[in-house]
Amino acid sequence: MTLRKDSRRRLGTSSGTRPAQPISGGAELRDLDREAAMVSLFDAHHTQLVRLALLLGAEHDAEDIVSEAFCELHRRWRRLRSPGAAPAYLRSTVCNLARMRIRHLQVQRKHAHQEADGLAERTAESAEHSALLHEDQQRVIAALQSLPTRQREALVLRYWLDLKEADIADSMGISVGAVKSHIFRGMASLSTRIEGGGSR
Repeated sequence: MTLRKDSRRRLGTSSGTRPAQPISGGAELRDLDREAAMVSLFDAHHTQLVRLALLLGAEHDAEDIVSEAFCELHRRWRRLRSPGAAPAYLRSTVCNLARMRIRHLQVQRKHAHQEADGLAERTAESAEHSALLHEDQQRVIAALQSLPTRQREALVLRYWLDLKEADIADSMGISVGAVKSHIFRGMASLSTRIEGGGSR
């Protein structure tokens, strides 16, 4: 996958070319390394992160959330403990931004009942997003969206992204024991909701 022009601009890169000005020192070399790493990360993880945002309830904001996560990583690149920590940082940021978006929507819906129909229409999945989620997953996803936020995040990271418990703990900012608890409770609730037709 190649970066779109707008995404490249957000990441601080051009349309695939490197700066024409001469490199004068170590800082410029580090910047070039960062840009190359960002492009590589985008190519490798963008679609997966959009899927993660969708499954966490981001709906039509999924692309924006992922773009914001990449921008945040770009700004904080030198604070990473190592370049290998970047994927976990991106997942953690997407989880946090999706959580913030859901809270915002809950407040919006609570205080704007008269706009419920318009809001439902605006948050309907686009054709592009629907293509990322197979039709046979729709029932599971509907049940998944009704779970508590932490349980939903743990299940998505474990079973959709196939992460190990330690990586999930790193992405969610919690202990491995807490991850196990969220997965266990989430699976029990998910099974009950699916068997019961998604009812709460």
